[in-house]
Amino acid sequence: MTALPLQAGGAGGFIGNWLQSAIGLAPSYAAAIGAAVTFVVVAVVLYVLGKAIITPLANRVMDRRGLDKHAKVPLQKVVSIGIVAVSVGVAFAFAGYGNILTALATVAAAATLAIGFAMQDVIANFVAGVFIYTDKPFRIGDWIEWDGNSGVVEDISLRVTRVRTFDNELLTVPNSNLTDGVIKNPVAKDKLRVQFEFGIGYDDDIDKATEIIVEEAEKRDDILDDPGVSVRLSELGGSYVGLKSRFWIADPSRADFVKTRGEYVQAVKERFDAEGVNIPYPTRTLEGGLTIEGEAISPEAFDAGDER
Repeated sequence: MTALPLQAGGAGGFIGNWLQSAIGLAPSYAAAIGAAVTFVVVAVVLYVLGKAIITPLANRVMDRRGLDKHAKVPLQKVVSIGIVAVSVGVAFAFAGYGNILTALATVAAAATLAIGFAMQDVIANFVAGVFIYTDKPFRIGDWIEWDGNSGVVEDISLRVTRVRTFDNELLTVPNSNLTDGVIKNPVAKDKLRVQFEFGIGYDDDIDKATEIIVEEAEKRDDILDDPGVSVRLSELGGSYVGLKSRFWIADPSRADFVKTRGEYVQAVKERFDAEGVNIPYPTRTLEGGLTIEGEAISPEAFDAGDER
């Protein structure tokens, strides 16, 4: 059986012809070896040049964009994959594998279509991850809330985001869940407003209670003086008068928020107790009568030990 020579052009064909004339290899072997050598050399050279030129250039562009480290790492991986893909594609062309490359492209296109249908959720999460990197609704270390969940962001990747809850549970959240709904980021800005409603009795002095609430806020260094604390009558409840205190804290975090609010509320409660301001709890008054049907028993029967 006669071996048919591999159709190779470009640099691969040139090397194959040289091997055939200089060493005397058979045309089929010379063409195959020439194409393989050309493919490897071109791929390696392009990959090395890409890592030496494209990678530093991409890093400078990301630095100018002000991307965080967690955003740069996956983008650097994408750049590396792109360099490999371009190196292999150009090496195929230089080696004279044009027909093979066309066949591979056709197969790859069909496979991409099939995989695309099977991986719609993965692709959606990937796109959502790109939006998270570009829009920056939150960063690593931020405290976020969404769909009844809350926690501190520990890691952001192109497919999922990992959030540590305040019960020390690790949530792995698909990125599409965070981009399709509303995300609350209380620490996105440099200060946060905190609200708490105090309830006092109807007989208590509203002005006096308001003064106590303001004074206790002004005593704390972790509560901002500008904007200052404000107190407004917010509700006339069934057993109390509601006074809502609004104050601001700087450089907020979940720990600062909980600590500041808790200590402030405790201080106001202690001042209320000392100043005689009542904090009522709900009371209920039951009205009506009770009727018991049956044979009447006289007091004499009880004295006689009647067990009826």
